[in-house]
Amino acid sequence: MTKSVKEKTGGINICIPIPEGVKVTIDGRRAKVEGPKGGIERELWHPKLHIQIEKRDTGNEIVIKADSATKVERAMAGTYASHLRNMITGVTGGFFYKLKVVHAHFPMQVAVTKGGKGVSVSNFLGERKPRIAKVEAGVKVEIKGKGEEIVVSGINKEAVGQTAANIEQITRIKGYDPRVFQDGIYLVEKGVGTSV
Repeated sequence: MTKSVKEKTGGINICIPIPEGVKVTIDGRRAKVEGPKGGIERELWHPKLHIQIEKRDTGNEIVIKADSATKVERAMAGTYASHLRNMITGVTGGFFYKLKVVHAHFPMQVAVTKGGKGVSVSNFLGERKPRIAKVEAGVKVEIKGKGEEIVVSGINKEAVGQTAANIEQITRIKGYDPRVFQDGIYLVEKGVGTSV
């Protein structure tokens, strides 16, 4: 018994409106979005998908098109649409992640390293050597409230999320009961814009 793969012949047509004050450039495989907070560039390419900018009465739109609509092409078109929406949101409002520093046994000291390329966590579970988390390019890290809150912000959602994950990962406890040793840095909030 052979399985037949059914393809939808309707094609794909996803429209993303470009807001006022945002400039989008599609140059071959590269998509560049510029806005009030800065610019993001990214490579978006699939052999059967076409990304272009179309002028409409209501304003310009980014259009993702494909002649056929297989499962893979629909998935890739949806992914590209999400990337482009996140890029537009990033250059207009930005993204932030809030992390909470929790210590019950040993008071941790958290600081941004010189040049802002890392976050140093010292005295974690009484360790003498500080642990350092990498800060991705274009991401700003602020330590607030006597070192009890870390705010990671930037225009690139992936870079902001990766930096927050890096900070969270360096205080991951191995070999201890997490119900007793609750020391660590934990993600508590994420959103669009600037944190309060």
